[in-house]
Amino acid sequence: MIFTHDTEQALAVVVDLVNTSAATDGEEGLAGLPDLRAFVERNDFSGVGELTEADLARVLGLRERFHAVFRAPDVPAAVRLINEVVGGVRTTPHLTDHDGYDWHVHFFAPGAPMGEHLAADCGMALAYVVAEGEFDRLRTCEAPDCSRVLVDLSRNRCRRYCDSRTCGNRMHVAAYRARQREAVFQSPGPRPSPGGSGRDRALAGAESLRDLPGGGSPPASPPPVS
Repeated sequence: MIFTHDTEQALAVVVDLVNTSAATDGEEGLAGLPDLRAFVERNDFSGVGELTEADLARVLGLRERFHAVFRAPDVPAAVRLINEVVGGVRTTPHLTDHDGYDWHVHFFAPGAPMGEHLAADCGMALAYVVAEGEFDRLRTCEAPDCSRVLVDLSRNRCRRYCDSRTCGNRMHVAAYRARQREAVFQSPGPRPSPGGSGRDRALAGAESLRDLPGGGSPPASPPPVS
């Protein structure tokens, strides 16, 4: 574990929240109070009462500020953004062991509104990441058609994709196919058979023409016999 359990859990909440944005996922994932309630339930928040439109508005505002931290160009810029979040909320650190978890620290008051809950706990989790010199673990997926964010919690800092089963597999398959094509056309052996793809057949045909005498022009047909 790179950070404490409660810090890693709060970071997972930040990632889930940011990735509900249309800017990262292509469609809005917090379009109304039912979506916000689903977000609360899947992240196992405790002590959250009735949600209101004011809660939703505050959460959407925090989502944009958290996303800005992932896109910050350097540590000083990230520090300014995080300080704005945690400096704008009433923090009341206290130990708790709710819902079967061992003792850990909450930075929001019991019964605090949803926005204060997120700003305090998630803001402090991001603060710990930066304070530990681990800012480069806050990343955007490297798949060219994906803008989702992630926190790389691997020990060797090797995580590149938001989800190994989707973006990761897709990029590995694309890289494998590229290597296979490169190997085929660098090999001195036979070219791809006519049963291959249209592009493969065209490339094979071009290679065959270059092998002809005269640098790629086929021999002229003999004149017709009169």
